[in-house]
Amino acid sequence: MHFNSSHRFVCQLVGLLMSLFATMPGHAQTGDSACGSLANGYGPYDYRTDKTKLGIVERYHFTPAVETLIRGSTNVLPGPDLDYTLRASPNHHRALMSMMRYGEKMKSPQPQGTGYSVECYFERAVRFRPDDTIARMLYATFLSKNARTPEAIRQLELATVAAADNGFSHYNIGLIYFDLKKYDKALLQAHKAISLGFLQSALRDQLQSVGQWTEPAVQPLVAPETVPTNESVDGANPPANEPMSKSIQQ
Repeated sequence: MHFNSSHRFVCQLVGLLMSLFATMPGHAQTGDSACGSLANGYGPYDYRTDKTKLGIVERYHFTPAVETLIRGSTNVLPGPDLDYTLRASPNHHRALMSMMRYGEKMKSPQPQGTGYSVECYFERAVRFRPDDTIARMLYATFLSKNARTPEAIRQLELATVAAADNGFSHYNIGLIYFDLKKYDKALLQAHKAISLGFLQSALRDQLQSVGQWTEPAVQPLVAPETVPTNESVDGANPPANEPMSKSIQQ
């Protein structure tokens, strides 16, 4: 996709002015932390519910080339466009996955062209929407990759609370617990998913493969779920028989 030079210049100028303005004394900020304010010139918008507001961001910044880290849209590298996307929508699931991969590709905790460290983008996501189970699962995956298991477990515990009665979410949380070799916790999530009618078998099979499976005492009380309902990543969940953490790496 091609963009004219005037749009590119305006985007870069707006980003620079916003960064300068955010550091001025007396600037009103929203949700201050070591990872910066969530206040933004456009947004911030919830990736799960504000799809109509994010069309322009994805058209000009979060393009397929940016998402796959091939190149930037308004810059040579994808970093500035990922940063812009995650300022406009801190819990943008696909952009968070791309940011995690970008840090790995560049072998840097704060890869070139980004305004924050990779971890900060996850912190900002869950600060923006604490009930976003997918954002917390992505954060847990990031922490796990960096050998920070206790912190990853904490994010999964919070995701479990937010998941409430969503069997698909509990199932995916269980898959990440399995990757962490926390088999007891994975088993609890598997049983919870089954009790809510989500009967996919991959998590059970994985637990069986390491001798950690037991049948749940209570059979599902609701009709089995065959298609995820409200925890999709842009309508494209990883297949239910694949661990979410593995799908993130693809």
